[in-house]
Amino acid sequence: DLEQRFSCSSKGFPQNNEVIKLYLSSGSLKIHCFFQTESVLASKGMLSVFTSGGLAPSLAIMNSTYNGIFHFNLSLFSDQIYWAIEIPRENITQNTDIAAVEEWLVRITLHHGLNIYATEGTLLDRVREPILQWPLGTVIPGKDISQLFPHTMALKVTKCPCANDVALLGFILNTTFEGVYIGVTFSGFWNYIDTTWYNMTEIVYNHLQEEYSFLSLVDMVLTNHFLVILTSLGLFVTEDLRYPSAQPLMLSRADFCGFERGDYIKGKLWYNERCFANREHFEADYVTVTFDRNKTLSEANSCFYAKEPFLEWKPCLPNFVKQGKNIPSSVVTFLIDQEHNTGIYLFYNQIHRYAMASVNILRNNKPNIRPKFPPFQFSTSFSSPVGMVFHPRSHFLYAYGNQIWLSIDGGNTFELLADFNDDIIERTFHSFYSSDITFVAKSGRVYLTKAGLGRYTITGSVTDDVFTLYYDQLGFVHKLTPDKFEGGGSPTASEESRNIFGEPPDLSLETALAPQYISLHEMIFFAYVPENTPQDILHTKKFSNIHNGKVIHSKKTGEAYINTVLNHDTPKGFLTSVVAEMIQPFGLEEVTESSCLSSSLSITDHGNSIYKLTLDSQVANALFEDTDIEKTVMIPDYSSFLITDILDDKNALALATMPERAPVNNTFQKDTWFLYNFGQKNRQTWTVYSKKCNFWFQQDDSLALNIVKYIDLGNSQILKVKVIPNSESRKTPELPLLKVLTGNPTLLEVKAQGTFDDTNSYLIRISASSKMLRQGSTSLAFIVWEASSDCFVTTVVPTLKSSCSYLKSMHHIPTRFIPLEDWNRGVHRDSQGFNLIKTLPINYRPPSNMGIAIPLTDNFYHADPSQPIPRNLFYKSKEAGKFKQCANASNREECNCTNYQKFSYAVAFSDCREKVPRFKFPVSQYPISLEIYNEDGRVPVKPPYLVTMTEVNKRKNWNLKQYLPENVKKMKNYLESIVQAPVYNPSGLNLSIKGSELFHFRVTVIPGVTFCNLVEEFQIYVDEAPLPFPGHTLIAVATAVILGGLIFIAFMLQLRDIHPWRAFINWINRKKVTLSKISFSEMIMRQK
Repeated sequence: DLEQRFSCSSKGFPQNNEVIKLYLSSGSLKIHCFFQTESVLASKGMLSVFTSGGLAPSLAIMNSTYNGIFHFNLSLFSDQIYWAIEIPRENITQNTDIAAVEEWLVRITLHHGLNIYATEGTLLDRVREPILQWPLGTVIPGKDISQLFPHTMALKVTKCPCANDVALLGFILNTTFEGVYIGVTFSGFWNYIDTTWYNMTEIVYNHLQEEYSFLSLVDMVLTNHFLVILTSLGLFVTEDLRYPSAQPLMLSRADFCGFERGDYIKGKLWYNERCFANREHFEADYVTVTFDRNKTLSEANSCFYAKEPFLEWKPCLPNFVKQGKNIPSSVVTFLIDQEHNTGIYLFYNQIHRYAMASVNILRNNKPNIRPKFPPFQFSTSFSSPVGMVFHPRSHFLYAYGNQIWLSIDGGNTFELLADFNDDIIERTFHSFYSSDITFVAKSGRVYLTKAGLGRYTITGSVTDDVFTLYYDQLGFVHKLTPDKFEGGGSPTASEESRNIFGEPPDLSLETALAPQYISLHEMIFFAYVPENTPQDILHTKKFSNIHNGKVIHSKKTGEAYINTVLNHDTPKGFLTSVVAEMIQPFGLEEVTESSCLSSSLSITDHGNSIYKLTLDSQVANALFEDTDIEKTVMIPDYSSFLITDILDDKNALALATMPERAPVNNTFQKDTWFLYNFGQKNRQTWTVYSKKCNFWFQQDDSLALNIVKYIDLGNSQILKVKVIPNSESRKTPELPLLKVLTGNPTLLEVKAQGTFDDTNSYLIRISASSKMLRQGSTSLAFIVWEASSDCFVTTVVPTLKSSCSYLKSMHHIPTRFIPLEDWNRGVHRDSQGFNLIKTLPINYRPPSNMGIAIPLTDNFYHADPSQPIPRNLFYKSKEAGKFKQCANASNREECNCTNYQKFSYAVAFSDCREKVPRFKFPVSQYPISLEIYNEDGRVPVKPPYLVTMTEVNKRKNWNLKQYLPENVKKMKNYLESIVQAPVYNPSGLNLSIKGSELFHFRVTVIPGVTFCNLVEEFQIYVDEAPLPFPGHTLIAVATAVILGGLIFIAFMLQLRDIHPWRAFINWINRKKVTLSKISFSEMIMRQK
């Protein structure tokens, strides 16, 4: 069998049928896939067969927002018995910080795109998972944990919201043994020996001011970032698990005035489980603690809640309730609904014995006084409410106790899902992956439903005195007892692997059924309730919601699918019935089994809604016998009759299923009437069991079941789903096969369009778009409402976030592409031989406006703390400059720069940046091309996106030229007055640089058109700039020399008492006298 032979592992050879568990460390992920056969030679042979055909495994890694395909090496080395692949960590995730991170689903096939074989597993990032970075206390050897078993009263399990394979198991002890003991697993409790056990007793006692005794765990909740522990001596909260230290784990204690040990041991913790990977600012964890205590007038509160970091615990009840003189209703539980920003109460009035749900809006994290809706009052039959729980990552709210109620509108209304009469549901367990919900009753019975599905079934029971259940990441259910773990299976697993609850009981009633045809392929089965049936066993003779979606099977032959359960007071003797679609015709009684069939049949009214059936007295061998009691007479086009009593051989009394169509005073000849045997008086002739999966669920372009889609402001998302019938039904669908529910319909505008194709498959297209400047998240549920609970997928719950996707970013597109190998070499020449890559000097800092030799920026590039710092002569340069990535490092190796950081333009990683793009001086009209990348592709940045642009190191000598249409100009002028900075049109934006060396630019999108903080940085190194012409300097020097010379001459003349001006005047005057004399003599000569 190929499925049993093919296996993969990241650590050695797995055991047979072991679930694939892969773990990501700080290094590369290495995976081996092989065939488990009886010999090494056989394994080599099978590998050779597939390899020679060009087939090798492909690995798909996915979570709610990520999907990557990796291919194994096709070529095999000599004597190699496995396929191998090595994936660098950077190819899967760039992050290394400790945070709540989703566990990946891995899907391995023998070839991508071919369904030759596919198997699923998980991939856990052990480097980032918060709880795994801490020792929770003193480690207990596995052999010593058995000392706790005789003193264990119960077990409590809690799991990481984002990685369900990471879970904690705690022992609740009696008073003969004390302490807090917790086991931690990262592999989903598949193997007992893989659990690490911790003793937290000393850590708890260190926070108690007085000496106490009888310490025991009561309850615990693991949130995204904190562990909340309720003990018999108080409520304790760990420090933030994202910031591990070498010191022991610190706890803080919540003080509740007037509460003692007797109150704490009756406490319960309540938590709305949601994964906050890639956490938004509007997302936070809330935990509620309730106490079952007799309250005095001064102690009105028995319910408290807190928001992380869980330092301030507030009363659940608004102030006006606490001021009342009495509180007739006690708080059973209180949950925070973050989709609607409301608090939901479950009250129980012990005086009038009714339960009530109330929804109050949260304002400043406090419930408002007035309810958002009128309180919903449950039926009085809901007499023992135990709690209320949200299905993880969804808006499905369940209230449970002796009944189960479901709300799909945030607690405004509830619908009855199940009634257990005297039994009480005590605990619930959930799988977000498979949408399984398991309810465990006080009797030990285990019930199963799917999230949002209006039907349920019973899967068996648990007989262990001390146990708990747990769902791992892949939806496998596990039964945990103090001394062993039993791994069950998902609904698609084999019966042997999932049968940890024993054989499921028969769902048939302890009574007879009366079938009634209403069409050729549709029947009604009436359940017979004899008169004077005791009230305590009445429910065993009535159909209930547990029968909805099941199969009625006749032990003779025949099957029918139950589609509807009906409750009614008439006709007499039938209080319930089911409408069923006949899949296989039911077998009729033969004459050899009922001799009455060889006679004609007369029907008369016997009074009191009872009818008398009479056989033909002329047919001697036609007799009514005791074995005919609880058989049903079926007459086409008329009412059926259930035989309830035999008067004599020829006469019997019966009840009509449809009295209005009873053929009174009519006689039906032989072979015109028939008998069905659905009785149980002589022996059970029919059974009811779960229907096999009758639908296939197909998503469009998505491998993950619980995807997360981000919808930015003004954008939309399209989801497509197809439901394929997989049944023997002859009925043509009249109603849509899929029901679509929105958790918060006011957040997004959701439109649905569904159609049937020629194969009766149902296709639906969902369009979700943002409609207001409001951030939040909502779950969207696709429910195949007619699906069997045995289907692996009946409900898909994608999450829609009106927010910015963490995958959305803005990028600068350089004009010239440089391959990665050239970046590594540092050489990439253009057609003229100019190298377009500049390797920066060690500890380089760009020039400032004061000059090349006086850098004033705090940013180092190509940092190495062990090397000298150039251009560090001036005081201002010495004061500037701070290492970031290399802070506290003694050399470059200790900076731990990754390849991603070395090639990042972000100023945060400037220490790591070694090489930058190089340009010749001058840079003129360089086009700044910007694109937005998201999960759907990339689009150019253009209006209405407008940007600002700055130089990170505050350099000048650059300018921008932009194209400004009139409408963009108006937006630009308006925004510049708000942001107090120049605003540019990103479409057609050009850059010119007149300076030299490194320029580091930051481009930021103006907020208001997107929820995202879109920022991009890019660098340009301008080289081969010519020396500047010294004209200004020469003019200044010449002017100074001339002025100095003139001043010196004036000083010397004054010192020698020389008056050049006076001498000049005298010289002028002498010239005038001489000229005057010559003129006079000439005049005399002329007169002569």
